[in-house]
Amino acid sequence: MANALPRSKQVAVVNALVEGCSIRSTERLTGVNRETVGTLLVRMGDGCASLLNEFMVDLPCKRLELDELWSFVGKKQRHVTDRDAPSRVGDVWTWVAIDAETKLVPTFLVGKRDADCARAFVHDLASRLRYHVQVSTDGLRAYVEPIGEAFAGKGVDYAQLIKTYEIENAGSGRYSPPKVTSTEKTPIFGCPVEELVSTSYVERQNLTVRMGVRRYTRLTNAFSKKIKGDGVATALHFAHYNFVRQHKTLRCSPAMAAGVSTTLWSVEDLVEAALDGVRK
Repeated sequence: MANALPRSKQVAVVNALVEGCSIRSTERLTGVNRETVGTLLVRMGDGCASLLNEFMVDLPCKRLELDELWSFVGKKQRHVTDRDAPSRVGDVWTWVAIDAETKLVPTFLVGKRDADCARAFVHDLASRLRYHVQVSTDGLRAYVEPIGEAFAGKGVDYAQLIKTYEIENAGSGRYSPPKVTSTEKTPIFGCPVEELVSTSYVERQNLTVRMGVRRYTRLTNAFSKKIKGDGVATALHFAHYNFVRQHKTLRCSPAMAAGVSTTLWSVEDLVEAALDGVRK
């Protein structure tokens, strides 16, 4: 059944969700029942996924950074038992790509940190690009073969940024990551420009996701209970990020910087596009 909320309430709910509010805090802020908030989130997430799939094609990106963002669904991996379906609970990773110049996020994938997800993510990314690109990733070996396969037709300059961390006793109460002691830039394919090999922008994007999607916030009970929740919330976040959010350095949205959109969308524009199919 269609969500019966008036448009003003739908916009208020989406505004709260994209600002990092949980479903329960959104309920308190807007007066909308949390079940209705959850239903609207699913509809918006599905609509935003379709919207991104439609707009993120033939992109003029030239320099991409790729990374994986950790979260968990249902329970943390150490609590997963033989009675649990491993594809439904435990560690979940969001694979993200960002254009270093326009800050556009052309695609993402929510899944496991394995070869199958790496291949699906990289092939989807390559299908959306117009030109030969330079790609930077961390040292995850699962990237190498898919990037070689997916970019065979377009060509790619690909390098990995390998980080070395200091060795120290983390202790049971430690939460922050260890300090980086050195980095090494390793060319894999083509002729990547060394000074452009970086993962700084995509790692900063990971922080943006954690600030904007409550279920990615660490040390809370707002984590997703089903993997579908991560998918719809992430789709809503990246549609809002690409089309609605003005990047302070660029002074426009990433979609405008990449030539995907000619105007800065409002949240109401996003709601209309996701729920009603009204395109700007």
